[in-house]
Formats: sequence, C-alpha cells, structure tokens
Amino acid sequence: MKGEQNQRALIIFTKAPENGRVKTRMKPYLTDEECADLAECMLRDISRETADTGADIFMCYDAGSEGLRKLRKIFGRRPVYFPQEGSGLGERMDNALRKVLALGYSSCMLMGSDIPEVRTSELIDAFDALDNNDIVCGPSADGGYWLIGMHRPESSLLTGREYSHGHVLEELMQAASDEGLSCALASRHQDMDEPDDLRDFASRMRRDAYLRKSRTGRFVRDHMSISLIMPVYNEITTIDAMTDQLGRLKDDFEVIIVDGGSTDGTCEHIPDGFTLIHSGKGRAVQMNTGAAAATGDILFFVHCDSELPDEPAKEIRRVMARREAGCFGIAFHSGQFFMMTNRVISNLRAGVHRVMFGDQGIFMTRELFDLVGGFPEIPIMEDYQMSLTLREMGVRTGMARHRIYTSDRRYPRENIPKLRLMHRMYRLRRAYKRGVPIEQIAAEYRDVR
Repeated sequence: MKGEQNQRALIIFTKAPENGRVKTRMKPYLTDEECADLAECMLRDISRETADTGADIFMCYDAGSEGLRKLRKIFGRRPVYFPQEGSGLGERMDNALRKVLALGYSSCMLMGSDIPEVRTSELIDAFDALDNNDIVCGPSADGGYWLIGMHRPESSLLTGREYSHGHVLEELMQAASDEGLSCALASRHQDMDEPDDLRDFASRMRRDAYLRKSRTGRFVRDHMSISLIMPVYNEITTIDAMTDQLGRLKDDFEVIIVDGGSTDGTCEHIPDGFTLIHSGKGRAVQMNTGAAAATGDILFFVHCDSELPDEPAKEIRRVMARREAGCFGIAFHSGQFFMMTNRVISNLRAGVHRVMFGDQGIFMTRELFDLVGGFPEIPIMEDYQMSLTLREMGVRTGMARHRIYTSDRRYPRENIPKLRLMHRMYRLRRAYKRGVPIEQIAAEYRDVR
C-alpha cells in the first residue's frame, strides 16, 4: 500500500527468473538454467539497492504462479505485486505507470531488471531530478533506456513504438520535446542481454570492488570461460601425465593442444575429447595458433611438463575478477637449496616486478591478448617480452594462490653447473633487454623450443 506521507513510487518491471524464459540471448554461452541463475542474481542486487530509496516499491511481473513465488522469495513482502498487462512492451509499461500513479503518487519511476549495477544513490538522484522535470530517463548503452519516470501518465511517449532498435531513447526525447515536456537524464548503464555484456561487466568489475562483491559479480566471475592452450613438441615423456591431469579438468577448460611437428609419437598419445591442431615449430607460433582457435574469455597457456594445482580454473577466475592477466607461482619437486632459491626468486619476480614466465602458466583476457598482438614470434623469450609489454602498458598482473610444479629437467644435477645455467639465463635476459639481437641470444640457448 502507498505510504501515508510518501509521494514517490518505484516500479520494478520484470520477468520471473525461470528456465527458458529469461536472458535467452545469452544462449548458448549460458544454459537455460544459468540464464535463470543470472536473472535471479541481478534481481537480488536490485532488491538490495531499491530497499533504501525511500520510495514505495511495486513489482510488475510477467510470471506464472511458480515464478511469482520466486519473486516473492527474492523481494519479500514489502513490494506490492501485480501482473503486466498489455500486448506490447510500451503498452505494458504505460499500464503499469497508470496503475501506480492512479494511487495518488506525485512521482513514479519504472525500471527494468537487467541493470544490476544501479546504486541506491542513483535512484534517489533520479527522483530528485524528476522533482524539477516532467520526465526522467536512465540511458542504456544500447540506445534505449533502463528507467523512465513521470508525474502523470504520458501514453504518447510509450505506446505505439518500436523498442528493438538503437534509437529508442532518442525517439523518446524527441517525443517529449514535441509535447513540451522537460526531460532529465539519470545515470547511464549497460543492459545485461548478450554474452558481450557479461565480458564488459567483468571489465568494469575489475575496477570496482562493489561489483565484485555483488551477486551478479560473483556469477560473472564463476562463469568466465577458459581456454587452456598447450604447445607440444616431442613430448612423449610428459604427454601422458599431462593428459591425465587434463582429463580430470576437461569440464573446467576448453583444451587446445598445438603440435609443432612432433616426430616421436606425441600426437598419438593425445586422447579424444581434446582439440589437437598443428602449426609451425616454436612456442610463440604454437600459442598464437591455439589462441586463434580458442573460444574462451580467458586464455591460459600451459607447458606440457607442468603439474597443475587442484581447481586451477577457480584460482584463475579469482585472479581475473581483479586483473586482466596473471600467472601461478612456480615450484619444483626438489628440496635442493638452489632450486628452492630459484622458486623464491621466480615468484618474487612475478608477484612484485610483474615479470611472468611460461612455466608459471600465464593467463589473460582474450581482449588483452588481442590488444598486445599475441606473443611475439621470436625464437625464445616470447614470454619475457610479453611480460615486458604488459608492464609497459601499465597492466597490473595477479598471482594465483597455489603453485604449478614444473620439471627441473633443464637443470644439471650438480650444484656448480646448475648455478652456471641460472646465471646464464639471467645474463641472456639482461642481454635481450639491452637490445642484443634475439638471433644471437637464441644461438647461445640450446633449447630453442
């Protein structure tokens, strides 16, 4: 019921979060069940933000009895619930506004349910703007509007119009002007209708802790798709152990294995269910080829001799909720002092200095990978150059909590030769950074893969 002193009303215009009825343009990126879960997350965020606007809340719904029960479970008893009526979107919105304004409210706003980023303060500001204008509209990124408010029914602004094009708000503003109505604009937001909208939300979420904590933010984080890309070349001694790992993780990743021309039977050991493609030899070439074939939001580059931690996808998503790129820490199955020192230095270099290497499992967004042009196709140090490029761009990288165990097969067993190799690797990186031609550096580095 209308509050005795309250002159403001807010209508939430929504469908119930039921499988097959909401967010259908998200398919097949999301399943029917996931689409319904996303819709529920957005509604719960909206419920939280609308609770303290000072307005009386109305729920204008499109739902059956089960859907109505879901809405009541989300919003509780406070709102007044009533069904949508009318043959089209404009007519249904007009009828909802007419119904509530007829109760005697001096200001009424109607908002959609696919704007989970709206804040309480923005809604209050919109009501305040409406106090001094005939109409208030909240622009959406697709050219429409997520909110409209008025003091009295203005049917000519809503009915008999098309809503499936990119000039809906422009047409509304022109119609209001033609009627001599003043119109104020509220905050601009982006609808959540298509998979690209989820990716855009993820980008904004990395800059906004409030969004990361929202139910929608947690949903987006947990549903970022990941493509695991693994270059191989004559890996007969490691391929079985790696594919055993990946077999246990195949529900978490799109797995793409890129062979660079193996001659030892590596490809014959790759089970069905993984995508195997071929390219020229060289890690950079192979990883770029794999990335071109990948469909994931996140690209995760792994070496064949790696041992992944438990639940690597969950760890990657946690990092990527805050960062555009990151890696795991590195560890070795060796308690030898110099290998432990190598581990500490490598993880410090990645965590503090943002220099990541391939055996740490580099991951990044598809957009960032495309922006930097992929890995530079040089004989070696493609991972080092990628890290330098990201650092020059000001990209803040993150590190997962657990470690990737990697083989120490490249290191000699004896301490002195081991130290010499570590020093050699350091010297070669310094030479590369000083501008020594990569061909000269590669000539000094025996394993050019």
